[in-house]
Amino acid sequence: MRIDGISIIGGHGRDGATEPVGRLDLNMGDVVSLVGPTGSGKTALVNDIALFADANTPSGRRLLINGAAPDESFLDDPSLNPIALITQHTTFLSDLPVERFLLTHARVRRSPRPEAAVAATVDFANQLTGEPILTDGAMTELSGGQTRALLIADAVVIGNAPVVLLDEIENAGIDRARALDLLRGYEKIFVFVTHDPGIALLSDFRVAMQGGAMRAILRTTAEERLVARRLMAIDAMLLGLRDRIRGGGRVGAADIDLTEAAVSGGRA
Repeated sequence: MRIDGISIIGGHGRDGATEPVGRLDLNMGDVVSLVGPTGSGKTALVNDIALFADANTPSGRRLLINGAAPDESFLDDPSLNPIALITQHTTFLSDLPVERFLLTHARVRRSPRPEAAVAATVDFANQLTGEPILTDGAMTELSGGQTRALLIADAVVIGNAPVVLLDEIENAGIDRARALDLLRGYEKIFVFVTHDPGIALLSDFRVAMQGGAMRAILRTTAEERLVARRLMAIDAMLLGLRDRIRGGGRVGAADIDLTEAAVSGGRA
């Protein structure tokens, strides 16, 4: 089944009042961020999406796919599930080697070329994390950042999920700017739960959450995108310092360049 978009029909906040945002429509290619303070309901919203909510969750929301109720096959057959949720909790019960774990998933997903899919997944993941992932190492031996990077790549490449939900990737120790660039190369819906202003302002729009409810939808302006580019330039500088210190090197005052030209990508 081709998926063109999903819709979240509003329910109610924790106070029982109807959500101010009555409907949230997401189309293929959209990148959206869910923003709000801790406890505002961001994770509950992505869980509603992942669970194909049908007025049967605490929020009372409903999920539509292509304007209709989700097909029952999505619930019955994991290989057909169009939604992938990457949570902050990445503890593995399996100690399979990375390659075998990914090959198993590729075969479950009926990939026509499982070995090629595994290679593409590992390559994708290694562009997000500073320490390369060794395919003969056990899944349980991966660091937190490696695990999140691999799960994101697995959902996008092997799972080929049309809808990918990512919960606070800024805490994963991965290259956020690189992740957004790579993800935009795929025609999917990406929903980020985030506290990171750079991710939020590089999204097409953001949903402000409060009290368990969708309060407002804000489309990113041109000026906000400029701010986001500057934030990511600063972030790249910090990542460079981190890698140098991790590698046993030294840093100096000249390595902290906060000039206008630096933070605007060389454009003063």
